[in-house]
Amino acid sequence: MPLSQVQIIRSLAEALSWFEKELAWGVDPAELRHLTGRVGELYAAMITRGQMALAVNQHGYDVVSADGEHISVKTVTSSTHVTFRKSTFAGVHRVMVLRINIDEGDASIEEVFDGSAAELVNKCRESADGYQFMLSRKTGELKRPLSDMNISAQAHRGDSTIKQYENGTIEVLTNGIPEAMAKPALRNLCTELGISIINGNGNAKNTRTLGADVIASLSELDKE
Repeated sequence: MPLSQVQIIRSLAEALSWFEKELAWGVDPAELRHLTGRVGELYAAMITRGQMALAVNQHGYDVVSADGEHISVKTVTSSTHVTFRKSTFAGVHRVMVLRINIDEGDASIEEVFDGSAAELVNKCRESADGYQFMLSRKTGELKRPLSDMNISAQAHRGDSTIKQYENGTIEVLTNGIPEAMAKPALRNLCTELGISIINGNGNAKNTRTLGADVIASLSELDKE
């Protein structure tokens, strides 16, 4: 059964929350490949308003966009390259290479490459079996300002506007002015909307999860 956009947004927030929890427990990000892969696929499905492929690597792609594009998604944390197998690449229309950046325990998503399969091949090292795409090493560059990022989802409640950006960051504006700290405002909104601020594991939800839950709840109310 296909996931709704609201379910995809919530699932992405939960996956990022779990990823951050694993980091807090001291797990090496390189050991969280399955989780990072899921984060990337959910992110791709969210921004393309698509759906997850029915089976993992069934056809060499992971997401089908709302326009019917077959998208292969690769997500890394510290790896310097990703590889695509030639045997399953023929059915791929679009490729997204994502990197999860970690700053003081918070995870954000960076789009390293998003383009057609043909564009990807032109940037790769070709071997007999596949295509190898090299990622530039991070050099500690300044964070991209939110004004330079796309808004992936947003909702309104009274004087408040809640925005979710492409890297997962949540911003709350009151009368158009950004709140210095989003979490207190999100918790107040959760109280108004009857949303729990505690997750299924009994821990307080982080800002991303709170924001995703508020946006999803308000989106549902708008449909009524």
